[in-house]
Amino acid sequence: MAEARIIDGRALAKSVKDSLAQRVIKLQAEAIPVRLDAVLVGGDQGAHLYAKNQAKACSEVGIEYKLHELPETATHKDVTAIISGLNANSAVTAIMVHMPLPKAVDADAIQTMIAVDKDVEGVNPANIGNIVFGRRSLVPCTALAVMEMIESTGVDIRGKQAVCVGASTIVGKPVAVLLMQAEATVISTNEYTSHQETLTRNADILVTAAGVPNLVTADLVKEGAVVIDVGINRVVGEDGRKRTVGDVDFDGVSSVAGYISPVPGGVGPMTVAMLLRNTVQAAN
Repeated sequence: MAEARIIDGRALAKSVKDSLAQRVIKLQAEAIPVRLDAVLVGGDQGAHLYAKNQAKACSEVGIEYKLHELPETATHKDVTAIISGLNANSAVTAIMVHMPLPKAVDADAIQTMIAVDKDVEGVNPANIGNIVFGRRSLVPCTALAVMEMIESTGVDIRGKQAVCVGASTIVGKPVAVLLMQAEATVISTNEYTSHQETLTRNADILVTAAGVPNLVTADLVKEGAVVIDVGINRVVGEDGRKRTVGDVDFDGVSSVAGYISPVPGGVGPMTVAMLLRNTVQAAN
């Protein structure tokens, strides 16, 4: 069998952003603001890096970006005050909160506070619930990225057997529901699933979001399958340097799968693109 085709997340993301830039211009011509406000509490380096990349991505498509930083010592009341103000501000069209939050702040309560029509990460339970009813505008960004990447292959999802490894609230579960809506036959697995290997070997579409390096090897993948790797894991290589890998043994699985997304350069860039799309959708 020929080597799998690479699902290039960077190229797909660029196409999305090019389209969004045109939509932003039209909205601005109609005096409709497009603005993303992000809240960052504490000094987590990963969150700060994400915020920096986010600001750059917004700038590329003409979205106004404002970062609200609070110290690690911020209380739950401090954060709720920020969210309440952003909810009430008509100039703010989109809100997101960087994770992790300090232990003193109830992350679930904060996410639930975000106004449903400004919740561009799709973390408010109301938006997550709306997925069941087929509303895809403010779906969790990573789940939406996964679906866009599967659809980009041109493979007909209807009737296919799809397996989602990992059942998190913002990736595994929403992806499973979206695949059901696309009329796939869907199986969601977790750490207690028995005979998971048998399930993955029969999957026409395999989505992994378990956070376990090299969890999926070539012998666990059906020939010609579409494989989407959502895992982001930092590992130390033989040279002693840290590198980012997914849940999938990319080199091995590439010799079996029909399509495969890389890590990095796969779901990551598309997740950012979906955040931008949700931001424009919220403004619209």
